[in-house]
Order: sequence, then C-alpha cells, then structure tokens
Amino acid sequence: MNLELFNILQVIPNEFYAQGMAYIGAAIAILTAGFAGIGQGLVAMKAVEAVGRQPEASGKITVTMILGQAIVETSGIYALIIAFILASK
Repeated sequence: MNLELFNILQVIPNEFYAQGMAYIGAAIAILTAGFAGIGQGLVAMKAVEAVGRQPEASGKITVTMILGQAIVETSGIYALIIAFILASK
C-alpha cells in the first residue's frame, strides 16, 4: 500500500512540472514576438532616415523595407502561434 501512494505522489509533480515548463516556453515565445516588433520599429526608423538622406531612392528603400518587415513579421507570428500551442497544453 505504501508503494502505491509513493507512485501516485511521483506522477503528480511531473505533470505540474511539464505544465509549468510549457508556460515558461510560451512566455519566451511571446518575448520573441515582442522583440520582432522592436526590430520592425528599428527597420522603419532607418528607412525614414535613408529616405531623408536620398529622397530620389525612396521607391527602392520602401520596397526593401516592406520586404524586411514581412520577413520579421512572419517570425513574430510563428512565435505567437507557438505560445498559444504551449499555453493550451
């Protein structure tokens, strides 16, 4: 009988540990999405500076900036999806 109680007590903390680790992973994924937003802001800032220096190249700068923004945004979206998956476990 004591052996059964010992086995039950070993199983319960492992489930809580796994759930806690999933929440920590979700938090890290959300931080990643936040840093992606910061990166997008920096890209936009530098693009505005570049257009201010060379207004005649604004078309190429804008296209390059939008392409970079799209690439960064996909990583942020992936991080958000991973966070939702981990938080739902």
